[in-house]
Amino acid sequence: MKTLVLIRHSKSDWSDPNLTDIERPLNKRGKRDAPFMAKILKEKGVYPDLIITSPATRALQTLEYFLDEFKYNKNKVMVRDEIYSMGATAIRKLLSNIDDNHNTVFLIGHNPDITSLGNQLSDMFIDNIPTTGILCIDFGFDTWRNILTQSGKLRFFEYPKKYLKKKE
Repeated sequence: MKTLVLIRHSKSDWSDPNLTDIERPLNKRGKRDAPFMAKILKEKGVYPDLIITSPATRALQTLEYFLDEFKYNKNKVMVRDEIYSMGATAIRKLLSNIDDNHNTVFLIGHNPDITSLGNQLSDMFIDNIPTTGILCIDFGFDTWRNILTQSGKLRFFEYPKKYLKKKE
């Protein structure tokens, strides 16, 4: 069985108009939500064999909280441009080429691609994966190549507002 955990980056800071989109960092809420959601994911007993992330600053900063919580080696992380800029189809192609030794993959990315990918691959429709939202999808096969042709089953969908009151 293969498991894909889609993680939308945490809330980003739009206050500096001089930064490009890829350079935007996390804001205060993002820095609060990312470690909280990493802990929620760990409590569910889902651990990464591989983590893949977008190169965007906000995704890399979100990644740091998951690395800390799971004690995952940063040198094993794959940073892939297609997660930032090429759409859900390119991300599916990337996933289909993952080494089959990796059974559980965390992927940190952006909307609309994360929501679109989740809807393409799971048996449930989700209108929107909010920032720091986590979608866990199980696939009943042993090779990532089948991710292009077979739908998965949604195990859980978690997001900060299920647990935290708005503190802005």
